[in-house]
Amino acid sequence: MMKSLSILGTSSNAGKSWLTTAFCALMKREGLNVAPFKAQNMSNNSFVTLEGGEIGRAQAVQAEACGKRPITQMNPILLKPSGDNLSQIVLNGVPGPHLPAGNYYEGIRTMWEAVTEVLDWWKDHCDLLILEGAGSPVELNLMDRDVVNLAPIRYLNGKWLLCCDIERGGVFAQGIGTVNLMSPQDRNMGLGLVINKFRGDPNLFADASTYFGQHITTPYLGVLPMRYDLQPETEDGFTLESEGFHSKSHGAEIAWIRFPHISNSQDIHPWLLDKGVNCQWAYKPEHLKNAKAIVLPGSKNTLHDLEWLRSSGMAEIITAKAAQGIPILGICGGFQMLGQELSDPEGYAGKAGISHGLGLLPIKTIFEKEKRVTQVTAHWKDSDWRAYEIHMGKTIQMIKTEPLLKISEATDGNRVMSEGVRMKNIWGTYLHGFFESPATRAAFVEETSVQGYQCNDVLWEDHKQQLYSDMADLIEFHLELEEVFKYVGL
Repeated sequence: MMKSLSILGTSSNAGKSWLTTAFCALMKREGLNVAPFKAQNMSNNSFVTLEGGEIGRAQAVQAEACGKRPITQMNPILLKPSGDNLSQIVLNGVPGPHLPAGNYYEGIRTMWEAVTEVLDWWKDHCDLLILEGAGSPVELNLMDRDVVNLAPIRYLNGKWLLCCDIERGGVFAQGIGTVNLMSPQDRNMGLGLVINKFRGDPNLFADASTYFGQHITTPYLGVLPMRYDLQPETEDGFTLESEGFHSKSHGAEIAWIRFPHISNSQDIHPWLLDKGVNCQWAYKPEHLKNAKAIVLPGSKNTLHDLEWLRSSGMAEIITAKAAQGIPILGICGGFQMLGQELSDPEGYAGKAGISHGLGLLPIKTIFEKEKRVTQVTAHWKDSDWRAYEIHMGKTIQMIKTEPLLKISEATDGNRVMSEGVRMKNIWGTYLHGFFESPATRAAFVEETSVQGYQCNDVLWEDHKQQLYSDMADLIEFHLELEEVFKYVGL
């Protein structure tokens, strides 16, 4: 019979995604057929499955830690914020309409039915399902409509762990308050509390078990140190820690534009492997002053973010840098912005309207109802790797240009196609994962005047697998997991 273990948190960004990923890696290593699950995600960092469905990237990461191919059953509901209190509803991997929050909750019964249908499917497909919660499980104004936290645990008769964020302060109030706000039935399903993100001397927290024990019966499992070198991507917020850029590295600066509606920000992560460059998020004109290269990443509301780029004064600097020969790369929505015109008369991609692009590439984009969601194999010289497209809009070349690279779709490897545009120092691509090949990072730096760049030849996929293993080591070393192992049958 399938067991289920839910990772709840005392708040958003408490470390649920991190802890879920670590437990996925640990349980896989222990020989269990383990899979990740999150009933409902809110994130613009999404992943495309082999079948062409959308799920949150956190669940794709967790699937990798489990040694599994990501599938839509790992995240049946994905909400993609697009501004003005609107979110696009992606149900079972299929993009749907943009709805206000109130309209979404009107259909929560249907959403819960979709969740339970997938939970029933998992009963025949894994030994252990590790569920990630969202926010806090005891938001009193939302508990009757919450399909992510306690409801799935009750449905599966599972168990939970609670992740408490010591960085926010008040960690005893966090843990004790959260547990005591649960019903007795929910409280009895708890296997333990985990203190996360601890910095300093752990001996100063040695009496934590005593203090928790005076107020709750849920066991205290231990404290996890903050490890900035063990941070996979997460959909919870946009923090330096979650993006993997806590401390400033040394080297020439590559500026990544931090759009208000940025999507798939994880495209920056492979640069962490290299030396001699310093990737930094830029959201003010002065952030571009020393940039030796500029990247415009994806956007969930391309026209709105293009307008912001102009009003902030950054668009003018980007075009000036381009004229000086500074390499400029646009990914997905950033690629569309580099063109001559963007037309979205119906508002399919967010804010409706027509806008002039930055005029750096001879392309124009027309947004249509249909969304391109597909996995591809990217080909750059002798390098092949997995990437994916996920975008609204059809981009048309106004004059024939050199393609950036070649791709073949995952479902038809024999059909090789041109992808993207390259005009001297201006590059554009729809591929998320473009920089996961060392070859593309090295080629982009070659376009600059940067000296001393060292590209790491380790494949990004190999790096991530080592990361997951190290995360599993960390929780096994620091936490008392006997009762957890006993529950899952180890």
